[in-house]
Order: sequence, then C-alpha cells, then structure tokens
Amino acid sequence: MMLAEDGVSLLKRCRIVACGTLRREIRQLAEEGILDGDRLLFTAPGLHEWPQQLGKQLTRQLEKACSASEPAIVVYGESCYYDFETSTDTDGLLARFGPGVARVRAKYCVDMLASTEDRSRIAEGARAYWFTPGWIENWDFIFKDWDMGKANETFPANDKGVVLDAVGYFDELSRSNPEKILRICDWAKLPLEPHAISLRRLKGLLRQCAEGLLASDSGPARGGSAVGRGQQ
Repeated sequence: MMLAEDGVSLLKRCRIVACGTLRREIRQLAEEGILDGDRLLFTAPGLHEWPQQLGKQLTRQLEKACSASEPAIVVYGESCYYDFETSTDTDGLLARFGPGVARVRAKYCVDMLASTEDRSRIAEGARAYWFTPGWIENWDFIFKDWDMGKANETFPANDKGVVLDAVGYFDELSRSNPEKILRICDWAKLPLEPHAISLRRLKGLLRQCAEGLLASDSGPARGGSAVGRGQQ
C-alpha cells in the first residue's frame, strides 16, 4: 500500500504546467511547501478563448517540462482546450508527451477548486456563474474580444457571480481597487460575491496525479499516456 508521504514527496519532484488563471493558487501551494516553486510553469490566463494560442503555449511549456526528464502534472481541465481544425482536445495534445505527463481529473479550473456537489451547496439554489480569482484579476484580457451582445447572452442569465477564493484576493481587491469590481459588475450585469474555500480539493487532485505517476514508474521519454479523464 502506498504511503501518503510518497505522493507529497513526488509532488515536489514534479514539474507543474498550469493555466495562468490558477497562478495564485499554485504559488500558494508552493509557499506551503507542497510544490517546488522552481518547477512551476504557466501559460497565459484565459487562453481557452484562443485555442490555437493555447495549444502553442501549452506545447511549449510541456516541452520545457519534459526536457528535464521529470514527471509533469498539467493543471488544465478536460474542457479547457479543443482545436476544431485538428479535432484535438486537451488529452489528445497531452498524449504526445507520453506517460510521464498526467492531467488533473477535473473539467475546468473552477472544478479544480470546488466539486459539483460543493458548488451546488455554495449556490444555495441560485443560478451562479463561477469564477476563480485569476478570472477577476485578468478580466480585461480574458474578455477583451467580447462585445456587449455576447456578454448579455452569457452573464445576466445567472443570479450572481461567485468567486471561489482560497487566497484572499477578492477582499484585497475590495480594499485596493473596488472600482474594478464595480466596473465588472456593471459590464456583466451580474453581482459578484466571494466565497472563501480551502485548497483541499486542488491538493487532492495534484496528489492523485503524483501517485499515478509514481505507480507507473515511467518518465517522459517513454511511450504511452497517463492523462486523466475528467470527472465532476
């Protein structure tokens, strides 16, 4: 039987390739000593809006990660990437890098922070549009190509926007730049509220990947695939 310490130890030896929308959460785990801060690689935030650019950046960061012959964990969801020109999804892209690469078992970034059941409990029956702090921090970049028509089709159908905040970002922003929050609420026609969470789920998903890599006892140079299938 594998000891829990094995997963923790391996996490520190893994390269982490993550979406920039989760930069704060990943760096928090490094500050807590769960990840190695020198082994973190990020793509730009919100590139799901530009799949070709996402594919290029994710490929480039994975090439860097795998060049060191160390196991790599990809913090991207099942639904984050799809290239319609090549019919390649997230797992299809990762499969090119062999069994030394594993993806966290989640659909997208919000699902990495709170499960479907947790989000249902948090929403308390309301229709909620979910955000991470990275979405709010990088709002102007992520939504720069959206017009009011697309925004009106997307956000007002919900009762509120909920920011799943494990790093205290929303409270900090409320003090330092409340105008940004008001501007986002006005543009999206949606009230925003924070909900404090822990990073327990994200840590568990990362540890699950690490234990899978440890069990496979394989490196990036060998064939096959260890990407995880999405789950709620």
